[in-house]
Amino acid sequence: MDTVLLRAFVTVAECQGFSAAGKVLHRTQSAVSLQIKRLEDQMGQPLFERTSRSVLLTRHGERLLPYARHILTLEDEAREALGEQRRGELIRFATSEEQASAYLPELLERYAQRFPDTRLDITCDISASLVAQFQEGLLDVVLSIRHLPTQSGQLLGWEPMVWVVAEECHPGDWEVLPLALNPEGCTFRAHALSALGREKRRWEIRYASQSPTGINLPVQAGLAMTVKTPRSVPAGCRIVGEAEGLPLLGQVEIELHRRPGHTGGALEAFCEELEHIVTTNHDVAAPSHNDMIAD
Repeated sequence: MDTVLLRAFVTVAECQGFSAAGKVLHRTQSAVSLQIKRLEDQMGQPLFERTSRSVLLTRHGERLLPYARHILTLEDEAREALGEQRRGELIRFATSEEQASAYLPELLERYAQRFPDTRLDITCDISASLVAQFQEGLLDVVLSIRHLPTQSGQLLGWEPMVWVVAEECHPGDWEVLPLALNPEGCTFRAHALSALGREKRRWEIRYASQSPTGINLPVQAGLAMTVKTPRSVPAGCRIVGEAEGLPLLGQVEIELHRRPGHTGGALEAFCEELEHIVTTNHDVAAPSHNDMIAD
């Protein structure tokens, strides 16, 4: 059984589409379709039901999927045992700068003890950009703040959003609230402006930056206020809320994207360690079983 065809089959099943699978596999959609057709010919059964809107596994495809994953896992283990991956697996990981600061120190230390030869290529950017890069097949693992529903995002939990000002600042002293926020497209920005709009508070965006440093500096200097999660409140700042006249902001969803069709033990262990650290050691409310089913 051709493992190249099986990898294409598993990737299409996990991506739920030929176009998305092609981006992950770095192949055209037509090339992936041809691979699936060849596998279906070998199996003598249709593996997918194709409609104009979706690609779903047939009964035969559902039966084949666990066997295909097992075969690919064995192939990866055999290659590693024979020294083909002696340099260590390369994992292209991405997250925001603030999430990296919160989670990576513990993650890297723990993970390096288990997989000292694994190589990590770490990218930091805003979540929307990272998810787009993941969907283009440019990243293997992304820890992000959910902006829009995706097929690849696994819900890890929720974090509250909070208003943050310098310790000596009081929002009531500002007639017009000066804001320091990320650029358009950031869910923190959207929640902040929506909440202020509902309360009919006057505001002005004084500082905009894609970098946490560009946001933190004017806030720490007492020149503006911003929106964070509790784990990301910078030094010299404090959380403010309803008691000082500011509206509630709600929560953001934390999600994990991992490359479909990949069975390497190093990547799976990396995702397990990351999920454990995010949900266990920080102020993240883990989803219940029913939440994960609904998601």
